[in-house]
Amino acid sequence: MIPKTVGLIVFEQMAADELTGPAEAFSRAKMPAGDSREFRCYHIITLGITTESCVTECGIIVTPQLNIKDAPPVDTLIVPGGSGIHNTRLNKKIARWLGRRAPAIRRIAALGTGIYQLAAAGLLDGRQVTTHWCFAKDVALRFPKLRVIPNSLFVKDGTFYTCAGGSSSVDLSLSLIEEDYGREIALKLARELVVQLKRSGEQEQYSEPLQFQVESSERFADLAAWILCNLDQDLSVETLAQRACMSVRNFARVFKHAFGTTPAEFVATARITEAQRRLRVPRTSIESVGASVGFKSADAFSRAFERHVGCRPSTYRARLRITPQGDFLNRRSRDVEPLLAHA
Repeated sequence: MIPKTVGLIVFEQMAADELTGPAEAFSRAKMPAGDSREFRCYHIITLGITTESCVTECGIIVTPQLNIKDAPPVDTLIVPGGSGIHNTRLNKKIARWLGRRAPAIRRIAALGTGIYQLAAAGLLDGRQVTTHWCFAKDVALRFPKLRVIPNSLFVKDGTFYTCAGGSSSVDLSLSLIEEDYGREIALKLARELVVQLKRSGEQEQYSEPLQFQVESSERFADLAAWILCNLDQDLSVETLAQRACMSVRNFARVFKHAFGTTPAEFVATARITEAQRRLRVPRTSIESVGASVGFKSADAFSRAFERHVGCRPSTYRARLRITPQGDFLNRRSRDVEPLLAHA
């Protein structure tokens, strides 16, 4: 098997995690080849404006292997973000190079503010895109031809991929690997990377559990994470109160005052939100999804799901066109969104 070449653009004051995250994911992806041997799925090369060393935002020094003008053919190109992306000279050089090379590259991914390079080259005109929530408004104003989805982790439109950057760069990398080599390889790699959850693109950058933790008092700080890790367990108010080392009555009162919802309502919402994510995974039955998030029967799950979402789990799946051959990166395709809007 010939490894696919992944090119990573390197520049001064880039975001180091948006280089190292994808580089680790792609370099670790391997296929079994019999006789206990494994083949690497990808060959990684770093490409700079020159071959001089670059200092990242956090101070790590990176020396690109090649100048972009000497770059060999690549299968996948990744453009990280970082404050250096706004350097006018850098921007023009990379944008011109992208404009020339893009037609010969199978897919191109912009991470975080790396979107500015692709947008400046006109490659994203008319396409759905996302970026880090801090820059979504600026991108929309500066490039009005782009259709910005401000809060998604990552978005695919044609051969172009955009993501929020940071840790979502690993999520996108895992999905690209899954596209090439299948779900089993991607999940094995996610486990090797100690990823707690292989997230899909439509998940929000600022999730409800994270918002809960941000707003929490010290006593409730880790409660949301614990609930999400134990959705199939007893999450009664008595259990949660014991976890918070409070009396049931005081816990319920303080929780409602702090978050405007009861513990039971929060747990129900968490279970249904997670069920929606799990229903998007092909080859899982509705019954197993319901049981995995704490419902005692398929009927109880179905009724609770309908109360929160407005339709039964089977209808939800049908509208998303989830099939055993479903593609995780196409959940936001143009023909799906209108259906969801009228659910």
